[in-house]
Amino acid sequence: MADVTGMSGEAAEVRVVSGDVRDVRDVRDPEDAWGERGVRDVVSWGGRAREGLRGYRLIVAMWIRSTMAYRASFLLAAFGNAVISLLDFVAIAVMFSHIDALGGFTLPEIALLYGSCSVSLGLADLLLGNTDRIGVRIRDGSLDTMLVRPVPVLAQVAADRFALRRLGRITQGLAVMTWGISVLEVDWTAGKVLLVPVMVVAGAAIFAAVLVAGAAFQFIAGDAAEVQNSFTYGGCTMLQYPPTVFGRDLLRGVTFVVPLAFVNWLPALYVLGRPVPLGLPQWTAFLSPLVAFLLFLPASLAWRAGVRSYRSTGS
Repeated sequence: MADVTGMSGEAAEVRVVSGDVRDVRDVRDPEDAWGERGVRDVVSWGGRAREGLRGYRLIVAMWIRSTMAYRASFLLAAFGNAVISLLDFVAIAVMFSHIDALGGFTLPEIALLYGSCSVSLGLADLLLGNTDRIGVRIRDGSLDTMLVRPVPVLAQVAADRFALRRLGRITQGLAVMTWGISVLEVDWTAGKVLLVPVMVVAGAAIFAAVLVAGAAFQFIAGDAAEVQNSFTYGGCTMLQYPPTVFGRDLLRGVTFVVPLAFVNWLPALYVLGRPVPLGLPQWTAFLSPLVAFLLFLPASLAWRAGVRSYRSTGS
């Protein structure tokens, strides 16, 4: 819990309550009182992270309670979300009614690619999907209200309008992936079994980093949500198909520039026992968590720079 009082032209008294500990300090930069610099002056990095997670959890809980007040509406929305997402795989299945393989991959193998990518994007979209609305908040000035709250802006933006219906996409993706794994003839080892959940979680982290980077870009470009979506939804659509159907230049781009190939292509190819594209070694399949961490570093720095450069709408 936090309380902001005495907002004057010179200073603001900021009271932060965390458990039984109360910390009252003066913030000498009123223009950035609860921006990233202001929060850093009031609490440590670890405390700020805990406050962010706590604030995110409380906001999400509020939206979940609001959603569950109309359970029939929620169930219909989640079901509709799952059905609409499933249509992509239905189109692939229809394609396989006329062919035996696509780029040398069978339908169960593509089901593994499709399902893993859908679950990863679904998780990232559920947790951080509302970051694409940051451009709208910048234009209408509603971001200003978030800057004066004692919760990191990213936590507020990500949790705002938390859409529980997005569980539909995750559920159908998980169902398709489970079916694909169950019918695949794979020589399962401990490493391959462990790699499947790691692939899904690391893929979600990679998509989350792209969402944060895209949100940071909107501080410069205004409403650039479609640019962000081209790398998330568009990237997931591409990853649902085997890499053998794409040109080498595109493979290089999604491996070394925007490393979406680490979401599922490289790990899934290792699980399926297929050669890794571009002559990369097999152990690159296990680098997805590291790639996600390395992507989050510039994404978080870009977000911090965007928040610091924000100067309201002027209206």
